[in-house]
Amino acid sequence: MIILQAIRVIGLSITGFLIAFLLTPLISKLLYRFHAAKQIRTTESAPVFSSLHAKKAGTPTMGGVIIWVTVIGLAFFFLLMDWLFGGSWSFLNFIDRGQTYLPIAAMLIAALLGLADDILGVLKIGPYGGGLKMSQKIAVYLLFAVVAALWFYYRLGWDVLAVPFLGNIQIGWLYIPLFTFIIVASAFSANETDGLDGLAGGVLLFAFCALTVVAFAIGRYDLAVFSGVTIGALLAFLWFNIYPARFFMGDTGSMSLGITMGVIAMLTNTTLLLPLFASILVLESLSVIVQVISKKLRGKKIFISTPIHHHFEALGWPETKVTMRFWIISVVTSALGLVLFFLNRYL
Repeated sequence: MIILQAIRVIGLSITGFLIAFLLTPLISKLLYRFHAAKQIRTTESAPVFSSLHAKKAGTPTMGGVIIWVTVIGLAFFFLLMDWLFGGSWSFLNFIDRGQTYLPIAAMLIAALLGLADDILGVLKIGPYGGGLKMSQKIAVYLLFAVVAALWFYYRLGWDVLAVPFLGNIQIGWLYIPLFTFIIVASAFSANETDGLDGLAGGVLLFAFCALTVVAFAIGRYDLAVFSGVTIGALLAFLWFNIYPARFFMGDTGSMSLGITMGVIAMLTNTTLLLPLFASILVLESLSVIVQVISKKLRGKKIFISTPIHHHFEALGWPETKVTMRFWIISVVTSALGLVLFFLNRYL
């Protein structure tokens, strides 16, 4: 049984890679045909960023469409085949009410909101060169996160937090703000990280790898398949997104992947391990928070530019060096998170 499930996860992950890889030429052609590129921030508003990334002007965004279209498309294709024919198709169907309804809904909602933001940015509709207001984005993600948190707490009865080596601790109604924070923070942290060729895709890839292992280990096989298909699609995206990138992920990719990662962490009760699985995302967001606080309280910056990957660029690190070193950190911390998970599970 376990071997068959492992074959299922690996096989569908490879399928996700192949589908996304085959979709890429079509989507790439459309992005270039419609000049789907966001405006690079002006020198006045972000001088360091502008000087470092002026050469990227004209590179299309919204490449993340490849990822979520593949994942959600495969999910509903196998569901349809299961409904029509049953049999072996049931084994391939990974849509399950208790495991994948919420992450699929989260991915789709965030992807569509991000797509709208990307399109407005390309058309230069909205503040700061185009796009939704930050307050509008926060409001939508907060609404989704609160609704999902209330569902988990009142309908499913989830109110425990897994603490490594201490077990599950009941936290009662505090589960609602915790869930809300994790979902919103995951979405926006992923978005902050999407600033260098291959960076966000790589660090999210390692986070999803760790979460897939966890989901499989606790017997949530449909969730493991969903996460595995996401990995496959991410790998195909990275093939074209590594330096020099053919296109960028865009909000439609980063926000959908970030929020999905947070949902999977809550479903697998690995909330406290998520900062290890997604260490770079945490580092990126913390750098922005610290920078803002320092400028408000001290009147000066700590970093040359934030998020922190721009700081290292400004120090003279090549873009590829920053990306690869951040990938290495992600691998190490994700592996550490898995070690803690299995030690806690079997000791």
